[in-house]
Amino acid sequence: MSDIRFWLDAASVLLVLANFGLLGSARIGVAIRLVAVQAIALAFITLLGLSDDLTIRSTALAAATLVLKGGLFPWLLFRAQREAKVEREVTPFLGYQFSLVCGVVALAAAVWLSRRLTLPLLASSMVVPVGFFMIFVGLFIIVTRRTALVQVLGYLVLENGIAAFGLSIAGHEPLLVELGVLLDVFVAVFVMGIAIAHINREFDHIEVDQLAELRH
Repeated sequence: MSDIRFWLDAASVLLVLANFGLLGSARIGVAIRLVAVQAIALAFITLLGLSDDLTIRSTALAAATLVLKGGLFPWLLFRAQREAKVEREVTPFLGYQFSLVCGVVALAAAVWLSRRLTLPLLASSMVVPVGFFMIFVGLFIIVTRRTALVQVLGYLVLENGIAAFGLSIAGHEPLLVELGVLLDVFVAVFVMGIAIAHINREFDHIEVDQLAELRH
């Protein structure tokens, strides 16, 4: 049990570091890779956290997380990035240094909130606060970034946070619900990737705030 707890804590720390990397990086390619790292860590947490009751359900969930969010989604996003020919998020609504400060505040709030809840935890007590932290970071990225592609990444981080939080009660949730969430995310990423390509083709940019200035 101590070994499992150690590796769960290590994976949770990796998720936290990946989130701070997303908040502090302007390079979209780096951000996509960090989201893929999150998916790998989540798959790892799923297998370790449910290792005492490892079933086909939990194994399938970990495999789906690894294949879809660790492989397919990043591939789709890299393809959208190449078509849009955008390398950096140049002018976010909030700067990267201030975003990191907000990240520290969000992490503290996530820890405080997790201690106020009574939940059936995994072997690691870090999974729930990390899940809340990822939800906060995902929402923050969606609100404060201008580029549509980065906002898609924020959506994925948000879903990763929901998945991490859901692991604390995974034993009570049916597989169809969990895989249904993954299917929803797949459809959303696929459709948004197509939309990004069409937006860039028509307007030569993918900054969503400029689209608000369009007039009929």
